[in-house]
Order: sequence, then structure tokens, then C-alpha cells
Amino acid sequence: MDQRRYNIYFHTHTISGIITAALLYIIFFAGSLSFFKKDITSWQRGESTANIPSIPDYNHLLDSLALRYNMMGRDLDFYPLNGGDGTHVYMSASKDTSTVVKTDGAPLDKKEQGRAAILYHFANLENAAQQHQYDMGEFLYRLHFLAPLNEVPIRIGTPFGYLLAGITAFIYLFALITGLFLHWNKIKQNFFLFRPRANWKTIWTDLHTVLGVIGLPFHFIFSITGIILITNFLLTTPFSHLLYNSDQAKMFEELQSTKTITVSYQHQPLEADFDMNTFIASTLDRWEGGKVSRIYIRNFGDQSMEVSLEAKALPSVNFAGTGYIRQKVASGQILDFKSPTTDTTYIDTIRSLIYHLHFGDFGGRPIQIAFFLMGIMGCAIILSGIMIWLVARDKNIVSPHKRKFNFWTTNIFLSICLSMLPVTAFTLVCVKLAPSIDKTFIYQCFFLSWAALTSYFLLLRNLAMINRQIWILSTLTCLAVPFTNGLHSGLWISRTWEMRQYDILFIDVLFLALAVISAFAYFTISLKKGETFEKK
Repeated sequence: MDQRRYNIYFHTHTISGIITAALLYIIFFAGSLSFFKKDITSWQRGESTANIPSIPDYNHLLDSLALRYNMMGRDLDFYPLNGGDGTHVYMSASKDTSTVVKTDGAPLDKKEQGRAAILYHFANLENAAQQHQYDMGEFLYRLHFLAPLNEVPIRIGTPFGYLLAGITAFIYLFALITGLFLHWNKIKQNFFLFRPRANWKTIWTDLHTVLGVIGLPFHFIFSITGIILITNFLLTTPFSHLLYNSDQAKMFEELQSTKTITVSYQHQPLEADFDMNTFIASTLDRWEGGKVSRIYIRNFGDQSMEVSLEAKALPSVNFAGTGYIRQKVASGQILDFKSPTTDTTYIDTIRSLIYHLHFGDFGGRPIQIAFFLMGIMGCAIILSGIMIWLVARDKNIVSPHKRKFNFWTTNIFLSICLSMLPVTAFTLVCVKLAPSIDKTFIYQCFFLSWAALTSYFLLLRNLAMINRQIWILSTLTCLAVPFTNGLHSGLWISRTWEMRQYDILFIDVLFLALAVISAFAYFTISLKKGETFEKK
């Protein structure tokens, strides 16, 4: 490779990496833990999904909703959680204005007649009105595509957080490609070369190169699928203008991303009984190997009531299968039908491929762990890249003001990034001990502690000391996760093993392992003599 091309690849790789380093670390760290989203939810609630039947009790859910809301004439959308332990429920305003009392005889207010959004868990069968909860698993999942930044009042076709996450994924893809070109000639001779006893600069360089080469296929897939999932509006908008006369709703309908179901309201009470559990069971019996993904009810309780169900085939049965059934409740007539196990289309294949490869939901626990390790590997690549960048510029030939700028840039990046592990563990402990948890509580606990710890490390201005203190804090807070679960809920590791509550057990074991790794990192850094970066 000639020097000119090498310089182009080197500088573009370095600049693209530095620009997105902190955001990429947040995305990778939160995204890695998001592979265990349902396990974190079970751990927080102390209720294993092992107790959830294969077909949850949707009849009880509808009955509990009726205790609080006027259900007559509503449209309901159900979005089951990935683990099947709960569902999001979105209800339209009631089209029926004749009902003024609930099933218990209490008068209805405007709120109980209007729209509602609920997160309901099936494990405890509580009244749905009490299920306005926001758990740590959901928080980490949304953090990994920067959803909290959607509060920023900037709209350019999509919420600001999503837009920023999409741009970050695109720049990361650019950094991957330029990094591959940059190291292409060295891959053969330096592949898997790692010298742990060398100086820190060599260790960081080897770590960055080796992990970058090993994780390249996975990170390439993550970046491509992330770009498509987050910024698909940029990809589809030109086609909607060209082929659909700017009618994006029609385009997404044909792409099977959304399904518009319009049913005329008849203002006549439904005479037939409707058993939602039976409807789901009979449909899944017909689709052996299918899993419910969405349920729609239109004009609840009216003679015109219709129910639709969307399903995905289990990856072991059909990797790309999706299906749906639409039925008129009064007559039992099937209005529309597509099997998820046999009627696979090209669109199904593309969509399923993108989702499965990004979320790692096709191979059970081994694939989740593998994807988690690839995500953490991305965090290590980012940190080592930052340190290489600093060491390469911390020389006497560099002017003092530039060296100071480089140090502060690194100090900011490391303080933000390294603080995430102890802050996440600390927040898990808080949500376990708190009597009630909502979105505001999790936001305050996580972001305030993150800001406080980051500010402390920024004022410390000593990278070596930051490194040591981070690993001590990580060891203590990660150890606190399984101990808090045992002391507060009585769910010690031995007990969850005996009760086969493997989802709760997994989170305890995961953070116990993270505590051991953090302790090992601390002692390794303490024993190894190398470069230190003091106050500047």
C-alpha cells in the first residue's frame, strides 16, 4: 500500500473512531446487556418466566382491564414481550358513548374513556391498572439506541436519539471498513498476535488489532442491521416518493411492517362469547412451531368485533416465517390467513434475517452469550483505540496545548465509558430495593449517579487512578447484585438453581463473573508497571 492511501485510511479511521467513541461505547455496552433483557426483567421482579404458561391468560388481562376502563367499542393492540412474560397494551378511545359506569358500578371519567398504554406482566395476574411499570431491561434496551435523547426537541424526520444512533452506526461502519484496509497487509503476520508482557502501548495496539479482526464479521453485521433498523426512513423515503406518491403508510403496508385494520362500528352488543385464550391456542395448534408476535382487536364487544393475530415461526422450524389470521368473532369466519411455517415470502426472509442477526434471538442462550461477548469485545476495541490515540500523541514534539487537549479528550471519554459498569450494577441494586419503580426513578438513579461518578473522575485528572478505582467500584457493585437479590428476595444462587429459575440465576451469575473479572483487572493493573498519565 502506498503511503498516500495509508495516510487516508489512517486519518479517516482515527477521526471516525474518535468522533463516535463515547456514543459507540454506550450503544455496545447497553446493547450487550440487552441480549438478556427478559432475564433482567425477571431478576428485577423476582418472578421467573418458568412460571408462565405456554399460552398466558389473556382472558384475565381483558377482565382486569374491564375493571378500570370502558372496554366497549375500543381497538386494542397487544405487543407481547420477547420472553412471553408480559405484553404492551395500547387501547384507542372508546367508540361507545352509552356506557357511563365500569363493571364494578363506579362512574367512568374521561381518562377511563380515552386512550391508554399499559405494560402488563402475566406472572402475578395483578390488575392491569397497577402495571404501569418500566423495568431495567427495557431501559437498557432503549438506551442502546439512545432513546432517552428523544426528549431533545429536534426532529429531522425521526426523533433525535434514533437519528443520532443511526448516524453513529453509519460512521462505525465507515471506521470498520477503513480499519480493515489499514491493517490488511498486517493481518497475516499479526493475526492473533498478543503480547501481554510488553508495555501498555503494545498491549493496547495488539488488543485493538486482534479483537478488531476477530470481531469484524459480527460488528459489520451489527452496524448494517442497526443502520437499517434505526434509520430505515432514510432508505425508504426516496422509494415512497418515487413509487407510492409519498404515501408511506401504503408502502409500509405492502412491506408488512404495519397492518391497517379498519372495521365499521355497528353499535350492537356482541351476542357470541369470545374466549381469547381459546382463539390463540387453536391458532397455534394450526401453526405448530409458531409464536405470537402481535394481537389486534377491533370494536371490542360490538357485533362487528374482529380479532387478528400475527405470529412468527420459531427459527428452528422456519428461520424467516411470519403469518397472520384475521377472524370475525360473531360468525367465526376467517377473513384473512397466512401460515408462518409454509407461506414464506421474500419480504419475510429479508426482514427476519435483519431482526434475527441483530437481536440474536435464534439460537437460545449460547447465541445470546456469543453476541454479548462480541458486544463487550466492541467496548474493549473502543477503549484500546482511545488509549492508542493518546499514547501516539503524548510526545515532547507535540505542543503543550495540543497534549493538554488530547489528555482532556481521553479523560472525558474514559470517565464516561468506564463509569457505565458500576453505574449499571448500582442501578440494578436500587431498583431491587425500591418499593416502587417507574421510568423517572430509573432515569434519576442511573443518569444522576453516572453524572456524579463521571464528574468525580474528570476532576481526578489521573487516568491510572481512574482505571484502578473503576475496577474496584465495578467489583463491589457487581458483587452487590447477587447479594442484594439474595438478601432482599431470598433468591440466592443455590435456591434459584433448585427452583430452576434459570433466568434469575443467569443475571446473578453474570454479575458475579463481572465482579471476578473486574477484580482480576484491578490486580493485573496494580502489579504491572507501565505508563501512567497524571494531571495535565
